Amino acid sequence: MNLYTCYPNASFLDFVNAPLGKGLPIEKPLLPLIAVPTTAGTGSETTGTAIFDLVASRSKTGIAHRNLKPTLGICDPLNTRTMPSAVHASSGLDVLCHSLESWTAIPYYERTPRPSNPINRPAYQGANPISDIFSLQALRSTVKYLPRAVKDPEDHEAQSQMLLAATLAGVGFGNAGVHLCHGMSYPISSQNPSAYTHPGYTVPHTIIPHGVSVAVTAPSVFRFTGASNPARHLEAAAAFGVDTSQVPLESAGEVLGEALQKFLQDLGDQPRGMVHEMDIENKGRRDGNRGREREQEVLQSHILIE
Repeated sequence: MNLYTCYPNASFLDFVNAPLGKGLPIEKPLLPLIAVPTTAGTGSETTGTAIFDLVASRSKTGIAHRNLKPTLGICDPLNTRTMPSAVHASSGLDVLCHSLESWTAIPYYERTPRPSNPINRPAYQGANPISDIFSLQALRSTVKYLPRAVKDPEDHEAQSQMLLAATLAGVGFGNAGVHLCHGMSYPISSQNPSAYTHPGYTVPHTIIPHGVSVAVTAPSVFRFTGASNPARHLEAAAAFGVDTSQVPLESAGEVLGEALQKFLQDLGDQPRGMVHEMDIENKGRRDGNRGREREQEVLQSHILIE
C-alpha cells in the first residue's frame, strides 16, 4: 500500500521480483511506516521485503528493496498472546529457517553482481560479520524457546523470547538473505498439489503455512549445503545441543539435517521431510544467495507433510 501510494502511476508488476515482475528498484524513500507484529515469525518490522500470493498464476513472490523497510517497529509480546499453538509453531519455524539460512548464506565478499550504485544492489548481500551476530543468537533462542511457546500458551517468557528472536533473525536475514528453504517454499505453498491443510488451521481453504513450507525442506537442504561451509553447519548443529567435537567436517550437513529432523519431530504436527520424484516448478523465486550450486534433483522432490 505504502509503495503504490508513493508510485501512483506504477504498474503492480513493476516492482515485483523477476521473473514474474520487472524487479525495478525503488528509487526514493516512501512515507513513514510503523510495523506492529502480531506473530513471532517474519521479522518484517526489520526488513525491506513484502511477500504475497499471485493467485491467478498460482505463484508466491514478493518485492524486496531497502526503501520498503518500516520507519519504526513496535515489538510488544502482548500482541502475540492470542496466537494459537499451530501458529506459534509455524511462525517459529520461519524464524528457525531465517536464522539458519542467513547464517549459512554465501559470504558477502562472494556475492555477485555488485553494482557500483548501492541503490541498485539486491536487498540480500550474503552472510557478514554483522548479520552473523543476529542470526546465530536468533537460532539459539528459537531452539530453546519455540518448543516451550508451542506447548504452553501461558509461557509468556517463551513467547516474548520468540518475538525477540523473530526480530533478531529479521535483522540477520534482512542483510544476509535466505536461500534454498525459502526459495523452494514458494511453489510448495502456492501450488499445494496435494490439497493439504495443516493441523490446527481452521480455514475454508487448503493451506500450507509459510513456516511449514520452509521447514519441510530444511533437513534435506542443509544436508545438501553442508559441504559449502562445514564449520558453520557444525556450529548450527551445536545450537541444537549436538556434541560436534568429534564430527568430521564431511559429515556436517548430515549432522545438522538429523538435528533438524529431531527438532521437527519433537515439536509435533510438523512435516517429516522429503522423498523424491515429484516436479514442483520453482517459478516465484531466484536463489542467488545459496551456499552451494542448486541441483535439479533437489527441486524435483515429493514434499512429505502428512
